[in-house]
Amino acid sequence: MGTPWLPSSLVRSNGVCMMNSAWRDGQHPSFINFISSFLHANAFRLNTVLIAPDFIFNCGGVSVAFIFVTEWDCVRVASIYRRVQKLKEQFAHMYVIVGLPTKEKNDSFIHSYFDYGMEFGKPTFIPVIDQEMGFEKIVKIAHARGVCKQQDGVTKLKIERERAVQVSDVYLKVLTSIPGIDSHDANVLYLGIGSIEAIAKASKDYILANTDLSDDKAETIVKFFRDPKYYLSPKIIPPT
Repeated sequence: MGTPWLPSSLVRSNGVCMMNSAWRDGQHPSFINFISSFLHANAFRLNTVLIAPDFIFNCGGVSVAFIFVTEWDCVRVASIYRRVQKLKEQFAHMYVIVGLPTKEKNDSFIHSYFDYGMEFGKPTFIPVIDQEMGFEKIVKIAHARGVCKQQDGVTKLKIERERAVQVSDVYLKVLTSIPGIDSHDANVLYLGIGSIEAIAKASKDYILANTDLSDDKAETIVKFFRDPKYYLSPKIIPPT
């Protein structure tokens, strides 16, 4: 194999790979050494534990499970599909990597896939030529899932920030529409009292006690929210 796949974004991240101890014991030591070296080169920590799938990766806050059939065994077809059916109900993100080094094994897999009534993409089966290629695909998939999760989180945060800015703009527009109240006063009211609803319910004495606004401004605010003769009348401020 050549140089391990090593995207810069993955080097800066922390990932955890949990490997099924029983699956490990059934592999050749050289392949396990390859897995260990590949994970280390790509900044993943390896733990060997008793788990139901062959691998569970946690990357970027998302868990991805894998069944890794290193080489298709026509004799064990039924047990493979039973395991897939059982585990796909337990994991939101699961993939099945299948080693198909020959045309005969590939044909056997395709026929069995439809014979056992598998639903396309639930879970996704990924054929590979050899073991090393299979594990590289596992790491790439896990990493891609993690990146998507992180980007989704960033997008949600951006939306929340945009909404917060919009709410802040509305807040300022409402309060600065009160004659004599400027943006500084609006910020003082926000820090001292809170929401527009809270300000609307606040008494003159409460406003004076919790802000540095003048007596006249506090009275104007109370009238604005409570006196229909005031808040329903045109607000035309004569030039000074």
